[in-house]
Amino acid sequence: MFIAHLPSGYLMSIALLERIKHLPVPASMVILAGMLGALAPDFDLSYFYLVDQRQTHHHRYVTHWPLLWLVLAAVSAVWLRCSRESRGAVLALVFCLGSLLHIVLDSFVGDIWWLAPFVDRPYALFTVPALVQPWWLNFMIHWSFAVELAICGWALLVRRRRVPKALRRA
Repeated sequence: MFIAHLPSGYLMSIALLERIKHLPVPASMVILAGMLGALAPDFDLSYFYLVDQRQTHHHRYVTHWPLLWLVLAAVSAVWLRCSRESRGAVLALVFCLGSLLHIVLDSFVGDIWWLAPFVDRPYALFTVPALVQPWWLNFMIHWSFAVELAICGWALLVRRRRVPKALRRA
């Protein structure tokens, strides 16, 4: 995934807000936590480019291990269970759910080491063939990019529905 992580975090956060009516956190904070969480696994790109010099596939880093986000989500859920009105627990859980969503979406056409650190094997639902240069253009011309565009379009529609007309013009 290239462009759909942020919109998917937005959609996930809105879905949570629609299903859970009482939260000790403002809706805007839930949306922000979900969107930041949906980007968080890719924070490793700075290390990938600046330190690692692109020697290791960034999906092999711990920030792309599903186990990391599952453990952090479980810890956040326990924290929330122990302290029902904890704003931090709610935001941490939403952040972790956004990160897990990122990993699931990356699994669509990108290698994810789902069993890391125990098994060194990547998994992806579909493969994007390397047909052209630069490498990222292969993802743009692959049919899976239509899924990303659909997620972005869906997020725009949801946003448009949620924002009053008067504010849209401003």
